[in-house]
Amino acid sequence: MRPEDLKYRIPENEVVFSASKSGGPGGQNVNKVNTKVEIRFNVLTTKSLLQEEKELIIERLHTRINSEGELIITSGRARSQMKNRELATEKMYKLLASALTEKPERKPTQPTIKSQVERLEEKKNHIPASERARREYAYVLMREYRKYLRDRSGTGPESGR
Repeated sequence: MRPEDLKYRIPENEVVFSASKSGGPGGQNVNKVNTKVEIRFNVLTTKSLLQEEKELIIERLHTRINSEGELIITSGRARSQMKNRELATEKMYKLLASALTEKPERKPTQPTIKSQVERLEEKKNHIPASERARREYAYVLMREYRKYLRDRSGTGPESGR
């Protein structure tokens, strides 16, 4: 379902608007004017949606719906109350449309032979960080040990023999 379709189905009188002071942009104006808008749309009592649609919305948007069945959306991004009202309304329609849209079922597929080979090659070539650190430490120890032996025996390039 598209958000545009819901605009015509849900009447304005079913949506309750309230305004409060916003913390967004606006300078000194922020402290004086109520620009933040809160929208409340009661999903349980609306007459513009079918019962199946209400159940879908409640199931998919349960984290945004309070105990009274109200879908609560706020907007305080813009400096004006009208713009925030438009933004919040648009957000509500998009949320409802996405909740009412059926997601296509994923068809499980088998991995291709090429992807299986690539995965196994990557797995074979991958060395864990702990293994890499152990190898690096062993390499440093061997280098230090060889230097120690050269210095002790005096048969290295530094000894001059």
